[in-house]
Amino acid sequence: MTPSKSLLTVQNRIVALVPAAGIGARALGAGEVNLPKQYRVLAGQAMLKHSVQALLADTRIQEVRVAVAPGDPYAQTVLAGLPRTHCSPCGGATRAQTVLNALSEAQLAPEDWVLVHDAARPGLPLDALARLIDACLADGVGGLLAMPAADTLKQAQPLRDHVARTVDRKGLWLAQTPQMFRAGLLLKALMRAVTASEPPTDEAQAMETLGYAPILVRGSGKNTKITWPEDFQWVESWL
Repeated sequence: MTPSKSLLTVQNRIVALVPAAGIGARALGAGEVNLPKQYRVLAGQAMLKHSVQALLADTRIQEVRVAVAPGDPYAQTVLAGLPRTHCSPCGGATRAQTVLNALSEAQLAPEDWVLVHDAARPGLPLDALARLIDACLADGVGGLLAMPAADTLKQAQPLRDHVARTVDRKGLWLAQTPQMFRAGLLLKALMRAVTASEPPTDEAQAMETLGYAPILVRGSGKNTKITWPEDFQWVESWL
C-alpha cells in the first residue's frame, strides 16, 4: 500500500505538530509542584521551548503548531517571540486525540507533510531531523526516527516484577519522534485510532492499522524522551 512518490513542491508544505497537553506525571519527583513537565526549566528555558526550537532549526519546516490543554496558562509566555510558531488550546484526553485536533485545525492539504514531535524530546539534533525529512520525502508515505535496541530485553511475568523470558532484540527498534507522514493519510489513521478500544501510542502505530509500513530512520541518543525525574539532570548536563 504505497502512494505514488512525490518530491516537495510549493503545495506540499511541511508542518510540525507538538502535542503538549499532558501533565507528565511520571516525571514528577517526590514533593515537587504539579507543573507539567514540558514547562520545567532546562538550561535556562522551558523544555517545550527547546523542543520547538529544535524543529525550527530546519528551515524546510514552514510552521510549528503546538497543541496545549484548554486554559493552559504557560504556553503563550514560553513560546513568545519564536518565529513560525502557532499555539492552540486544542489538546484532548489522549495523545492521539490531541494530534487529531491539531491536525484538523491546521487544515492542510492531503499531500502536505506533518511531523509530530514529543514536547519531552528537547535534544533533537538537526542532523537527525534532516535525515528523517530527506528519507520521508523520497519515500512518499513517511516514517519515524528510531534507535536499534542495544540492551538485553526482558519480559516480565504478569502482575509480577520477575522475568518471564528474554526477548530477542534482533530487529527491534526503540521509537522516537519526530514521526513524519502525509497529512491526509495521518488524518485518516488518527480518526480511526481515537475510536479504538486501545488507542495507539504513536502516529506510526496508527498508520500501521491502515496497512502501511513506516520507514525506520536512525535517530540519536541525544533525542531521548524525558520520562523520569532523574532524566532532567542527565539531559540538562549536555543540552
